[in-house]
Amino acid sequence: MHAPGPVWVMGAGLIGTYVGGRLAAAGVDVRFIGRASFGERVAQGLRLSDLDGGRWSVPRLNWHTELPPADPAPALVLLCVKSAATASAAAQLQARLPQGGVVLSLQNGVDNAAQAQQAAPGLQVLPGMVPFNVAQPEAQRLHQGTSGTLMAADAPALRPWVPVFGAAGLPLQLRPDMLAVQWAKLLLNLNNPVNALSGRPLRAQLLDRDWRACTAALMEEALQVLQAAGQPVARLTPLPPRLLPALLRAPTPVFRVLAARMLRIDDEARSSMADDLAQGRPPEIDALCGAVVRLGRTVGRPTPRNQAMVEALSASPLPSRSALAWRQHLTG
Repeated sequence: MHAPGPVWVMGAGLIGTYVGGRLAAAGVDVRFIGRASFGERVAQGLRLSDLDGGRWSVPRLNWHTELPPADPAPALVLLCVKSAATASAAAQLQARLPQGGVVLSLQNGVDNAAQAQQAAPGLQVLPGMVPFNVAQPEAQRLHQGTSGTLMAADAPALRPWVPVFGAAGLPLQLRPDMLAVQWAKLLLNLNNPVNALSGRPLRAQLLDRDWRACTAALMEEALQVLQAAGQPVARLTPLPPRLLPALLRAPTPVFRVLAARMLRIDDEARSSMADDLAQGRPPEIDALCGAVVRLGRTVGRPTPRNQAMVEALSASPLPSRSALAWRQHLTG
């Protein structure tokens, strides 16, 4: 395996540091650009693990709090900043990188790659998708708590990277239908605000039928809007997207059997939105439920359930309701 060149991770938080760390453990030259507070915890040594028992380590991370000199220029930038910082991060990259530099967005939502491309027209910004959850159970350890395959747009610039990611144990699937993939991932991520409001680990929340019904209500509304917009949705789970709300509403014993793959989650894994709230960071609710609300407006379809999540997760303090109360509020 020979990488085409160095990799930069712009916005190295849990996801960016995990993916970049796996590449670095496989011998790729990776530079991490992130917060000083996070870098202090991991830069002097990083241990990585996954739910299958995999273990990797990076003795020392090449960590920066600002963009390093582009000498040599990175062959690939992984854009991992939070959605609100997309435009400013892309503009910084354009000011530093040579014309045509390749940027792969590994962010939530469906709009970030387009926003980055608008802010950095001289770069080639491509959409990607990270399906798994990453937690930090110890100061110098990051753990992949759920499964899934990385996906990205099928572009010539990314094809030389497929064997590189594969050698790092992170298979990268190139897709011609990335917008459909991103909407499919967004549908699944509509559980993020529900998990954040529940205050529970992901697995425990998914085993509560009332909390699952809240996610089902958000998904159902989003699917109606997507159908009205004529937007295809990729199939990322054993069931087609249109059947996911029914699966979530099933009695828990039935759900346990039918959703065994979905429940392959570490007991302490939580959504990234729950992590953001725990760390005092603004949640990316606008990139998830907000995207459904905006699409609903373009097709003239009301989206009161997703709007309720936007309002709830934007409030301070968060509203305190039981699972049953939220279920009644969203489906009432």
